[in-house]
Amino acid sequence: MILSSLRKNLLTKASAWAKKEGLELPASLPLAPTPPHLKTADISLPWAMAMAKSARKNPLDLAKSLAAEFAAPEIDSAVPAPPGFVNLRLRDSALCANLKAITLNPSMYGRDPEGGARKILIEFVSANPTGPLHLASGRGATLGDSLIRVLRRLGRQANAEFYVNDAGGRVELLGQSIKARFEGGQPPEKGYQGDYLVDLAKAVPADAKDWSTKQWGEYAMKVLLDSHKRDMESFGVKFDRYFHESELYAGGAVEKTLKFLKDRGMVYDKDGAVWLGTTSMSAEESDDDKDRVLVKSTGQPTYFLPDIAYHKDKFDRGFTQLIDILGADHHGYVPRMKAAISALGHSPESFHAIVHQLIHLYRGKEAVKMSKRAGEFVTLREVIEEVGKDACRFFFAMRTPDSHLNFDLELAKSQTSENPVYYCQYVHARICSLFREADKQGVLKEGEALPGPNAKFLATPEERAILVKLAWFPEVLKNVEDVLSPHPLGNYLLELAGLYHPFYEKCRVVDPAEPELSRARLLLCAGVRDVIREGLDLLGVSAPQQM
Repeated sequence: MILSSLRKNLLTKASAWAKKEGLELPASLPLAPTPPHLKTADISLPWAMAMAKSARKNPLDLAKSLAAEFAAPEIDSAVPAPPGFVNLRLRDSALCANLKAITLNPSMYGRDPEGGARKILIEFVSANPTGPLHLASGRGATLGDSLIRVLRRLGRQANAEFYVNDAGGRVELLGQSIKARFEGGQPPEKGYQGDYLVDLAKAVPADAKDWSTKQWGEYAMKVLLDSHKRDMESFGVKFDRYFHESELYAGGAVEKTLKFLKDRGMVYDKDGAVWLGTTSMSAEESDDDKDRVLVKSTGQPTYFLPDIAYHKDKFDRGFTQLIDILGADHHGYVPRMKAAISALGHSPESFHAIVHQLIHLYRGKEAVKMSKRAGEFVTLREVIEEVGKDACRFFFAMRTPDSHLNFDLELAKSQTSENPVYYCQYVHARICSLFREADKQGVLKEGEALPGPNAKFLATPEERAILVKLAWFPEVLKNVEDVLSPHPLGNYLLELAGLYHPFYEKCRVVDPAEPELSRARLLLCAGVRDVIREGLDLLGVSAPQQM
């Protein structure tokens, strides 16, 4: 991978230069693509500007000095530029070698052996099993599953978990609600109102009339959880474990966690209740604005105590980084859970919460009404059935989690270049058709290996732009890890597809009269095909060979 080896070389040279100059390198030294208008360079390094203030030196002078150190096999030129960049142009031969490496082992392209095999647990969806999965759960599922895929691709030990809230008063309340539907009545005022309970009530066993309220609730939860699992399977999401809250109580983890916190002096009694003393922690440990009740004066634990027990269990299982993906109504949950992590004796930095925002559903310009069967929301299953898994997942992956998303059903179903997932998939299918045509015309037989490209055959601006973009794929995956969002990958695939279309229009790929040129361009197409396929797969989207 050209940029990985280049980064190592640059850091080695920059470290030696900084030591010679009596400077200190910043902790973060990013590689950045050059602006589109800058045609003579491929990478911009803002390193000199990052050091200028502490060094009390002119950033452009530092850039000139630094650029003089950057001789490397991958670099054709290193040029200082105002106000303090070092702009690099990559060698064509290095870009072509990178292309060949992609096609030799596409499934390993982007792996980051230098990043370490951290043990990460991502908990996502975790919808209460009291109703169908709504559309927002699809956004959380896309976010979590895509991160799992990218992290594993990079070489991390990433696990996916769904937390099942199957304890506490919600079981009784769900039982009351479905029993009322079974008897032809209405659920209690604070019960679950959706008409989906009518369908559940019609399918109960013959002896249901003799059940307790708890049995009614447990029955409904099992059926609903099974439907969640089917929805996730159809959405292309796999969990390593469905962790049940009831497991915590059955194993005594809730009581043990409370004792653990007491032994650490993190809780106190007041007004007959047990409190977590978050406000007594240092600013580094907690920024929660008030203490939290763990056990009510009635002796019943609040929802917060089993949540702490669950996160303790995660650490006890050996995970070192915990990521929770939460719905839009959980902003207030984040600081109190960070405080709880500190109370457990772990760094608050070992816990990260991603709060994703709402989805607004449209059909063209018209807002879509809520689902009658679900009660108050559009179900994920309804949308999958209308537009398909691929469109859902790609659309969800294109935006940052903290931004609201307007989802247009008509656009998601359209087979035009305006539809981003269709735009990317079409490039993959078009390239597959080129290889079929090459086989038909005798330029390259099916299964025949392509030779390494001679850079002189990939010399047009359109071809070079693709070579450079392909080289950035590993950096994009690391960016996904850094920002904990798949949107850099979705946007990258759109940009790569956007570069392929003008290449296809201007450069004839399959030409029996010029076999060497055709094979070089087929290899370039193979690189685009492989990266688009691998990238789409990391987003949980298919790459069809025909469309």
